[in-house]
Amino acid sequence: MSLDLLFDNLTNPALLFFFLGLFAVQVKSDLAIPENSAKFISMYLLFSIGFKGGQELSHSEIGMETLGVIGLGIFTAIAIPAYTFFILKRSLNKYDSAALAAAYGSVSAVTFVTTVSFLEMEGISFGGHMVATMAMMEAPSIVMGMLFLSIFAKGAGKMSMKKLLHHSFTNGSVLLILGSLVIGYVANEQQAQGIAPFTTDIFKGFLAVFLLDMGITSGRNLSSCWKNGPFPVIFGIVVPVINGIVVALVSGFITDSVGDRLLIAILAASASYIAVPAAMKLANPKANPGLYIPMALAVTFPFNITIGIPLYLFFIQL
Repeated sequence: MSLDLLFDNLTNPALLFFFLGLFAVQVKSDLAIPENSAKFISMYLLFSIGFKGGQELSHSEIGMETLGVIGLGIFTAIAIPAYTFFILKRSLNKYDSAALAAAYGSVSAVTFVTTVSFLEMEGISFGGHMVATMAMMEAPSIVMGMLFLSIFAKGAGKMSMKKLLHHSFTNGSVLLILGSLVIGYVANEQQAQGIAPFTTDIFKGFLAVFLLDMGITSGRNLSSCWKNGPFPVIFGIVVPVINGIVVALVSGFITDSVGDRLLIAILAASASYIAVPAAMKLANPKANPGLYIPMALAVTFPFNITIGIPLYLFFIQL
């Protein structure tokens, strides 16, 4: 891995604000982002990346390469829960195993957005279809998690598959990014320029504030992982690294785009701490949110945005 690339990533102002949030927790500061403000910023980030992705997609030709990348994303969202569930159930109960399998098969939109910022900083292009790929990777992993739960835990998974699918696609974050993608796709260039100051110019500033909030939240949740021994922390790093590297290499058979390959790799390596917890709360209430949320947010997320991004890019550039 290039040390210059790693240094560039670690000195990214947005990422430094994440470390500031972690530091604030360690020194017991009262620094905090108001909950409503943090929610608005997360909605803005999803809206902005979805809209810009739609604009890029409208200027792109949808061919076999694009469909291949989307297909790889969906396959990944099915395959990762399929193998991680059987690893997890050796150490955890079936309810927690199903929730974690779904979380690690799904994606983190904030990790995706942070990687987009990194690509723009490095001047590496990527396709607008990657936004659609991210959105389409949410539901399959949730369905897989509930499928394993219904098979291995009798009496579990009372929510119907139809209702589960409906909830997966109408989840606020998924609906917003898909809707923004469609709106960006149908808007012409002149109309898009009209809101460019909002969708583009202030994006990195909002991302920095949001990562500050993520740093504070991660710092508060990190201790929860250690209560279950070293396994959650080891799993939260080793499995994403394996997923990210494998997909980074396999994607080379589908596309030559370095940006697309890094984004699909980081999606495979990320874990959901928004969409999946919302679905598990309804469909798998016996799972412990004090386990699967901190693992995704306080272990996997910090690793991916600091070391994971340049690591996967290193394997792609090999």
